[in-house]
Amino acid sequence: MSCGAQVLHRQTAGTVILVHGLWTPATIFTLHSRWLQRRGYETLRFAYPSMRADLAQNAQRLGRFIAATSATDIHLVGHSLGGLVILEMLAQAPDPRLRGVVLLGTPCVDSHCARRLAVMPGMSGLLGRSINEWLSRTPGAPAAPRSAVAVGVLAGTRSVGLGRIVRGLPRPNDGVVALAETLLPGAADFIALPVAHSEMLASRRCAAQIAAFLSTGCFLHDEEV
Repeated sequence: MSCGAQVLHRQTAGTVILVHGLWTPATIFTLHSRWLQRRGYETLRFAYPSMRADLAQNAQRLGRFIAATSATDIHLVGHSLGGLVILEMLAQAPDPRLRGVVLLGTPCVDSHCARRLAVMPGMSGLLGRSINEWLSRTPGAPAAPRSAVAVGVLAGTRSVGLGRIVRGLPRPNDGVVALAETLLPGAADFIALPVAHSEMLASRRCAAQIAAFLSTGCFLHDEEV
């Protein structure tokens, strides 16, 4: 799929459902919710038990949340584990009203940090059932679903965070997820910004890229944002 191949012509911007990551509440997306609303989007924040439920269960929860959303055009934005929940849901039975998806710092193919932490005493339980289920699978996520849903991947290259204490995290990385781990075969577009993993949640630059992808199917590669 080429960038922009699925540009949508809508009278309204649509509704964006924001999906948080591991160990964080839905309120973590407060800033992005506000910024997207200023651009004409309705926003909803999907809360799920990132530790207690496994990946398939959380994907089913997201599917039910989407089904209960009354909107003609629905977009999804997921940070880290939230992106994996979205990909799992898309592999199940995506709602026909879904239009665009943006993944922020999502370890689409593997996670060096998670695998190193999982073998440390007591850490497997802290990672939770969703991450442990995902790690139990063969490394490497499936290609982006071939459907009407365009997936854009935004990665960070500012190495600040957990990676400082977890040895061997490949560079470049966002402090938690290596750039190579975010590459999703079949994604509509990809962009790397000089932001750290958690910084993505408070970055206006990321917000502008999210809005660009949801409206055009492409990130802003040649413009300063």
